[in-house]
Amino acid sequence: MSEQITFTPTRPYLARAIYEWICDNQLTPYLLVDATQPHTDVPLQFVKDGQIVLNLAPHAIHQLHMSNEAISFSARFGGVAKEIYVPVRAVLGIYARENGQGLFFDASEYAEIEEATATSVEETKQETEPTKKKPSLRILD
Repeated sequence: MSEQITFTPTRPYLARAIYEWICDNQLTPYLLVDATQPHTDVPLQFVKDGQIVLNLAPHAIHQLHMSNEAISFSARFGGVAKEIYVPVRAVLGIYARENGQGLFFDASEYAEIEEATATSVEETKQETEPTKKKPSLRILD
């Protein structure tokens, strides 16, 4: 039995910190998104090569919510309001438009976490399941 400690991903925490740093320095935060990830809801007409860059400047968006699971907000694209939903696993980077400073994330980070979690769940399942014995019947006198 190998005990493996799993941690929550750092990506949502780092994205929130970099966003705050960019805004504190009066720069424009841009979010690079892998639009091919499941549950990602972005305007598809602006997706190029499976990616989209979103402007997260406070004056350009409304109701920004950055949780450990997703980044969501509403914005206007071509004059049309759209609710945006980006799972954190789809966030490839967050950086300042003016100087490119920020963070870019390893796209495989969440795949490795899911793999480790699946392995851990399987090991736990095997440990907690009793070994099944073939039923037997004995005749007592």
